[in-house]
Amino acid sequence: MMKWIGGTIVARWLNHHWIQSVHRCRLFYSTSGCAQNTLRTTLYNRKNILIFNFRRFRCSTMSTNKESPLDQLTSAVLEQDERVRHMRLQNCHHEDLNSEEERLKELHRKLNQLLKETGAASVDDSEMQKNFPREALEGLLKRRFFIAPSFEIYGGVAGLYDYGPPGTAVKNNIIQIWRQHFVVEENMMELEGSCLTPDIVLRASGHVDKFSDMLVKDVETGDCFRADHLLKEQLNKLLQDSNLSAEEKELAETTLTTIDEMDLNEMTKQLKQWNVCSPETGNRLSDPYPFNLMFQTSIGPTGLLPGFLRPETAQGIFVNFRRLLDYQGDKLPFACAQIGTAFRNEIAPRSGLLRVREFTQAEIEHFVHPEKKQHPKIEKVSQVRVRLFPRRNQLSTRQAVDMTIQQALEEHIIDNETLGYFIARTQLFALKVGLDQQKIRFRQHLQHEMAHYAKDCWDLEVESSYGWIECAGLADRACYDLQNHSEKSHVDLTAFEVFPEKKQMDVWVAEFNKGLLGKTFRHEAALIIKGIEALSDAEKQTLQRSIESQGSVSVTVQDKQYDLTKDMISFKKVTKSVSGQSYYPSVIEPSFGIGRLLYCVWEHNFYIRSGEDEQRAVLSLPAIVAPYKCTILPLSKNVIFQTLITQVGEKLTRLGIQHKVDESGVSIGKRYARADELGIPLAITIDFDSLQDGSVTLRERDSTKQVRGSVDEIIQEVNLLSDGKAQWNDVVQRHPIFNTSST
Repeated sequence: MMKWIGGTIVARWLNHHWIQSVHRCRLFYSTSGCAQNTLRTTLYNRKNILIFNFRRFRCSTMSTNKESPLDQLTSAVLEQDERVRHMRLQNCHHEDLNSEEERLKELHRKLNQLLKETGAASVDDSEMQKNFPREALEGLLKRRFFIAPSFEIYGGVAGLYDYGPPGTAVKNNIIQIWRQHFVVEENMMELEGSCLTPDIVLRASGHVDKFSDMLVKDVETGDCFRADHLLKEQLNKLLQDSNLSAEEKELAETTLTTIDEMDLNEMTKQLKQWNVCSPETGNRLSDPYPFNLMFQTSIGPTGLLPGFLRPETAQGIFVNFRRLLDYQGDKLPFACAQIGTAFRNEIAPRSGLLRVREFTQAEIEHFVHPEKKQHPKIEKVSQVRVRLFPRRNQLSTRQAVDMTIQQALEEHIIDNETLGYFIARTQLFALKVGLDQQKIRFRQHLQHEMAHYAKDCWDLEVESSYGWIECAGLADRACYDLQNHSEKSHVDLTAFEVFPEKKQMDVWVAEFNKGLLGKTFRHEAALIIKGIEALSDAEKQTLQRSIESQGSVSVTVQDKQYDLTKDMISFKKVTKSVSGQSYYPSVIEPSFGIGRLLYCVWEHNFYIRSGEDEQRAVLSLPAIVAPYKCTILPLSKNVIFQTLITQVGEKLTRLGIQHKVDESGVSIGKRYARADELGIPLAITIDFDSLQDGSVTLRERDSTKQVRGSVDEIIQEVNLLSDGKAQWNDVVQRHPIFNTSST
């Protein structure tokens, strides 16, 4: 009985506060004239807060224990973070916003202090960062020409790299696995868009105004640095100083957690407060200023058409949405993928392939009805276990949690089935290409990290010697991109939903005083009428509220603002029988950085093996990723082996098996070591016995064990191992271990 009464009270409380939120939000947006999708996003986020508070209340009523101080403080930080996010979105008064931001910082400070007292680990703690032999790996990658600085003979350029033969092969293999895993498996469309992008496109997407980092300069040398990176490095350096007072240490830790939230003024203040100088010279730094990360150019000989090298591949898919929808027979959901080069003019690129100025992206845009984000194949991945790092855990326990996709959806940790499906598929892909399952996690974006329009965002983070690195992002971008491009281009980028049967629906229609409009705006009157008639019902309703409260309204048509009075226009609600409705599809976007994935695969599969006379480096790459599946090694350079080498090579080629012949004069042991460094999983050795009985040995890289059999038998085993259809243990069961002293 008590549970029923408590549940009823909470349900009424939840309903009451939801109604109040709807009323307040609608009132605010009707007077501010903000876009309707902003209203929907605000209501969505407020609903999540109410649900979150409801769960807290429910849990507290089911337990005799009070909520812990850590839980209470975490909840306060989450709620204040959401409050600040919405105030920024609503362009609230600067002093009010500053007050709430200061309160958020104070809550962060208290939370960090409490976590410190409880001995919680740092969010970015990484064992690899402390122990991994990075210099050995990077030496191998350059020595074996996996990668090299571009234009090296002229001194090179920071942030630009060339892939050598083995690097290109591994990269292409990862891309091919990605295509098979996502594009082929999900029957996606593919598109190849232009790298050159006109200014107007990236202005509509927001990149021209917002795609920037804060830059500072060495006032003496002119060297440029990212302000946030220098501040973070300075704070970490200070935290290692044993002479730092407890109060200063606490302040430094709090500042570290808020670096990503800082605006220009706050960054300027913090750089001065912590005495941040140029890292190479110790010189004074300039004040930070925003630096757009896109490479600007002009298209054509006149220089009158400004453009950029694309910062991402996604925009090429969005602007082709109308054609893609038509190609798909006007049916949703559908997905389109694109693999291509993107460019970002990084301020001070470091960390090798992890931060470069030209890189390969593989992106998917999955278009879906905004209220129908179920996925037909969710059952196939429902029991896939993933390591999730939800935003609440980032602020409290600082520990990721292992759970199935089904659990994450049931507990509303992941927002919807389609996003959950792609998170599961991304995990399976990561394991397939050779990432260590114990060193990957999916981290949910904190509220201040997400764009105002986003519903939910997760990053695939991979542990490396540089810390936890974002290698892929999975975001529910709502309808932001299509709506913006539709409004700026004046091209309809909506889809149409046909109802099973006609519905009686309330719609808003505009009534114009065409005479007064014509007299006031002359030839522009027709343009105004056409623009207003194209508005959604919600937007028309918002305009009517503005007319009722203020007696006038401002509308923007083709980037020009018009002030209309209540004598010129009004709106009314009528009931119509409709067979369907237009809507902007939501977009679920998995986006992969191929270079970052590639580097992390190399780190996760690198180790040092002790040899008889030296330490030997090994790249233990999966066969499907390795640059060559097999190497052919004659015992010596003797010409008598040539016929058999050719015969084995031709048979491998006919099966499509990439291989490499190493006939150099060094010992067989050193050639094995060379193949191990290249990540080649298998080696076929041809010796003098091979000339007598046609048998060869097959060596496996990681165990260094060998088996012996006929040429055809061994090639068949290589084929099975390369395709992942057999494991080395299976081979050993079919062929006994062959003992040899040369391993």
